Amino acid sequence: MSASDQSPQLSLIEATIPIAGLIVLVGLSYYLFGDAGAKGPSQVALVVATMITVLVARYRGHTLESLNEAAVASVSSGVGAIFILFAVGALIGTWALSGTLVAMVYYGMMVLHPSYFYVSAAAICAIVSAGIGSSWTVAGTIGIGLMGISHSMELNPAITAAAIISGAYFGDTASPLSDSANLAAAAAGVDLYDHVRETALTSATALAIALFVFWMLGRPGEFDSYEKMAAIERAFHISPILFLPLVIVGALALLKFPPFTAVFAGALVGGLLALYAAPERVMAFAQAGEGVPKWLALIKGIWLALAGGYTSSTGYAPIDQLASRGGMSSMLNTIWLVMAALAFGGVAERAGVLERLIRPIIAAAKSAVALTTSLVGAVITTSAVTADQYMAVVLPGRMFKRAFPEKGFSPAALSRAVGASATPTSALIPWNSCGAYMAATLGVATFDYAPYAVFNLASPLLIIASSYLGVRTLRLPEAQEQAS
Repeated sequence: MSASDQSPQLSLIEATIPIAGLIVLVGLSYYLFGDAGAKGPSQVALVVATMITVLVARYRGHTLESLNEAAVASVSSGVGAIFILFAVGALIGTWALSGTLVAMVYYGMMVLHPSYFYVSAAAICAIVSAGIGSSWTVAGTIGIGLMGISHSMELNPAITAAAIISGAYFGDTASPLSDSANLAAAAAGVDLYDHVRETALTSATALAIALFVFWMLGRPGEFDSYEKMAAIERAFHISPILFLPLVIVGALALLKFPPFTAVFAGALVGGLLALYAAPERVMAFAQAGEGVPKWLALIKGIWLALAGGYTSSTGYAPIDQLASRGGMSSMLNTIWLVMAALAFGGVAERAGVLERLIRPIIAAAKSAVALTTSLVGAVITTSAVTADQYMAVVLPGRMFKRAFPEKGFSPAALSRAVGASATPTSALIPWNSCGAYMAATLGVATFDYAPYAVFNLASPLLIIASSYLGVRTLRLPEAQEQAS
């Protein structure tokens, strides 16, 4: 029996204190520091909120050892995400050094135009994510190239990031290859393909709305790319071979290699490609000094790009700004944020905060609309409190698993609501591992891109709207017979 089972249940006020503390502290951090809050102040806010939760739990009889164990276990569950963040930082560094990033921008400017760039970015990411089932891989590869194109076209980075995220999360929600889709089906006890079929209807509608909005947001007018493309040609040897690292990552993702393996392999291939395509650039970046063998200087240059990113020095400011980025060290602030948020989530779960808040809501939900709305609210709250997408799938799915059939609804209705709300909205919470990852990878603060992330906002709203309108309510056979 766990410590949480042995300790008295929190009162409603006690369960509310940690959540209120988190909201106030994170809000104050954003008010005082703005986007810079993610570089330290938000982490401090999460640590203080964790200590508030510890005090409440300790008052209710939980031991410090038990709470410490919960925090450590929660942080440990995020180690996989942390390593992926490191891999993405390394990938950006070597792709900048090799010219892969610049090549993506160069060819993108040849075929894309500001008037339809946003909708194209969302559509491209949706197609790729549907094929590989991973929003993180899409954002960490194609996404960074699209951000570079957007920058070169002087488009709104927040809208661009939102378009990338909207497309990337379509596949993560509706593809049978998505780990979150598999988890949502398992949590509700539903066949995976039944879950995907139902979720895909909602996701396709949300994507159609997103594509329309991004089409309307396109910037009309002419775009002269000649100067920038000419500058790229002078500074880099542009060739289709520079897309090799992207092809490797895509192939490994399709073969279902773990995300870290696929992304870090792409980083290493980017480094090797730099040795072939631009050894002089690697040598200049290494600054190895006289007497150092060439082969050792080349290794040093790749090593530096993996660890600290690449700094471009072409003398042409737009290119230098585009190609100076990456490195594992660039992800440290994000990793700090994720670890602090997971520690808070672990302590809050062990204290029973979410269970105390959600149980009366389930009991009060009598209609399909009330039940679905309560579930979506519980999912988003769990995602914010635990800072983890998977916890937002599992915990509400487990807590509502009995309520849905008791009210006459199919388990598929539960899995659909969980999948359509937990996965997309996780990217809208700055301290959630997904929101932190997207902000770090795309270089746009979560609060900046969130208002434009149409797919992620529309998906849970469509679930609620469909229950209100009675569209595909997915009742159990016996409940349908009684209704008729």
